[in-house]
Amino acid sequence: MNTTIAMSIELKSHFLRLYQMALSDDSFDVLELQMLYHFADERGIPKDELDKLFMNPVSTETALPEDLETRIEYLYDLTRIMWADGKITDDEKNTLKKYCKKFQFLEENIEELVNYLIDCVQKGIKKEEIINQLNA
Repeated sequence: MNTTIAMSIELKSHFLRLYQMALSDDSFDVLELQMLYHFADERGIPKDELDKLFMNPVSTETALPEDLETRIEYLYDLTRIMWADGKITDDEKNTLKKYCKKFQFLEENIEELVNYLIDCVQKGIKKEEIINQLNA
């Protein structure tokens, strides 16, 4: 039984952002690559689909997540990619801030949101817990 999930434009955009984040510190660590494939596996996306996306990203439109939960989930994934090698550079942090702004978070909240996400990832707090806190 082959259960292949077609990647939506939004999901393709997310994986391209994750890839960009992994490259943002000029050091593409094998742990970051493994995490990209782990994220795909979590979503039922086959490795070859992700390979195709990374080999031919230019034909893909981009889409931003519309609901708050998905935006937080995607930012959390980006933060996990940042932390995959056990260190966070200024370039990675600035890239995350850029995505927070792109995801339409208010400028005055971005620094706090970025620090919160980094803290959660470093402490091993799951994204479901973060989303549950937002909905409380």
